[in-house]
Amino acid sequence: QVQLVESGGGLVQPGGSLRLSCAASGSIFSINDMGWYRQAPGKERELVAITTSGGKTIYVHSMKGRFTISRDNAKNTVYLQMNSLKPEDTAVYYCYAELRGVGVLVFEDYWGQGTQVTVSS
Repeated sequence: QVQLVESGGGLVQPGGSLRLSCAASGSIFSINDMGWYRQAPGKERELVAITTSGGKTIYVHSMKGRFTISRDNAKNTVYLQMNSLKPEDTAVYYCYAELRGVGVLVFEDYWGQGTQVTVSS
C-alpha cells in the first residue's frame, strides 16, 4: 500500500518558521508531481506549491518569497520550508503526490493525513 506521511507542523509565533516533510512509502513505481495543499477552517482546500520530478516549482496565492518547496527523489520526500509565517497561514497542510504504484499503468492522486500549522501569538 502506498502511503504519504506528513510531519513538522505545530504552533509558531508570527514571523516564525516551520519545515514540513512528507515521505511517500510503499510499492511505488514512479512519482511525478509532489506538493502541498492547505485548508483553513471554513475555506476550500487550496494549492500552496507543487514541484515536478524534474525540479520545477510552482507557487500560488503569493507564496513565493516566503515558502520554498523542495524534494529528495532518493527518499521520495517533499519538503515545505515556511518562513515569515502569518496568522492567515494557519491551516491543515496536506501532502499531495501524483504517482504510479507498482503494477498500475496510470498516475493517481494520493493524499496525506494532514498536519496542523497554527500561527498565533
